[in-house]
Amino acid sequence: MSQKAIINTDITAGIINKNIYGHFAEHLGRCIYEGIWVGEDSPIPNTQGIRNDVVQALKKIQIPVLRWPGGCFADEYHWRDGIGPRLNRKRMLNTHWGGVIENNHFGTHEFMLLCEMLGCEPYINGNVGSGTVQEMQEWVEYMTFDGESPMANLRRENGRHTPWNVKYFGVGNENWGCGGNMRPEYYADEFRRYQTYVRNYGDNKIYKIACGSHDHNYEWTEVLMREAARFMNGLSLHYYTITGTWQHKGSATEFTEDEWFTTIKKALVMDEIISKHATIMDKYDPDKRVGMIVDEWGTWFDVEPGTNPGFLYQQNTLRDALVAAVTLNIFHNHCERVQMANIAQTINVLQAMILTEGEKMIVTPTYHVFDMYKVHQDAARLPVEFSSDTYEHNGECIPQVSISASRNAQGQIHISLCNIDPKSEANLSIELHGLEKTAKLTGTVLTAADMHLHNTFEQPEALKPADFHGVTLMGQGLNAKLPPMSVVVLTIE
Repeated sequence: MSQKAIINTDITAGIINKNIYGHFAEHLGRCIYEGIWVGEDSPIPNTQGIRNDVVQALKKIQIPVLRWPGGCFADEYHWRDGIGPRLNRKRMLNTHWGGVIENNHFGTHEFMLLCEMLGCEPYINGNVGSGTVQEMQEWVEYMTFDGESPMANLRRENGRHTPWNVKYFGVGNENWGCGGNMRPEYYADEFRRYQTYVRNYGDNKIYKIACGSHDHNYEWTEVLMREAARFMNGLSLHYYTITGTWQHKGSATEFTEDEWFTTIKKALVMDEIISKHATIMDKYDPDKRVGMIVDEWGTWFDVEPGTNPGFLYQQNTLRDALVAAVTLNIFHNHCERVQMANIAQTINVLQAMILTEGEKMIVTPTYHVFDMYKVHQDAARLPVEFSSDTYEHNGECIPQVSISASRNAQGQIHISLCNIDPKSEANLSIELHGLEKTAKLTGTVLTAADMHLHNTFEQPEALKPADFHGVTLMGQGLNAKLPPMSVVVLTIE
């Protein structure tokens, strides 16, 4: 039986902000050190201490924005510790992540260099939990002021004459938890106070992001929008896909179909969470001036056996790829409100793009999804009418197919399709309303016969995309046969 979708190619429904494909690099485990930063004296090929292979891989997926230095780490980070000669920088205890010593060799200058090398926007999280208004104000001045001032002069002394462009600045992180255990009313007042001193210098205009809610905590969103919406440009939201419980999350690589089903079911909850938080935001901001910034999302499993529990190192299978793909489709379909998202995290932590082991580097199935889906960045969303068949398991059911579509500036149409059923293929007919002709159709698929398949340092290309041949043009439409547990991107020219 074929499922039917209708895509209105002559109608657009918002722009898919490229920043939905953003990333997050925290001082956590081996994300920064070993993952990004190896130091200038390392035998691993690098540019001013930053790994060349990692930069090359991230440039390929067109990373648009990178969030740093946290996360929970942001609210114990004091930026002055990370500037000046590296041997003179303060060493500190990373109390959140593994109790290791942070030497601060990767600081503001190194991060901004990384962003320049990647061609992406920096998104910096300031310290509200243990910092001061003055500290935050002086950091912004240090980075962005071009005139005569103590902070601008200090930047010049440290080797950077011209200021950087810093568009995105977060005023605190998870201040309802690790960032200070604050009540929403208290944080709303603190945000109003701190953001006053996050100033625009010269032509640098900062997009101020307030610490938002997590999961189903709608009260926080209500209070922040009511008390502080007019002072913010964006409001963050965090949601992690956890198969089990916080105490026993489950294995990243050894799981049953029950756990496959539960993981995808929980990933799909992102749609409900965004919808309900967006409804509250609409109440106070009907023009959607304030962007929803989903700056932490992704799968979270138990760490790999034998690794530091505080380093959050996990492998990445086809299951993670499906979670990424269906989540990105959800973001596309909420693009009028969701203006940025940052998957957690870029390298060696949680649902990473890249894993490293010494000089070795591999990319993950999630990386391949971001590579396949990059065609949607800044494209116009096309409305899709579709009611999916269901994937049933143990008496429960969820939609079998996830879909989104867009048209880019060159007129190409891209359709993203996910079949989350691990046993059954999905037959799909797609009508393309308003399309004069379909001259060329190509496709890419990411799939495998084994749901546990993942890339290793011994087999770095065990799972990678391939050309998709299960689609045919039929007049003003197409028929597609999606393999079980697959991600497909179609291009129509």
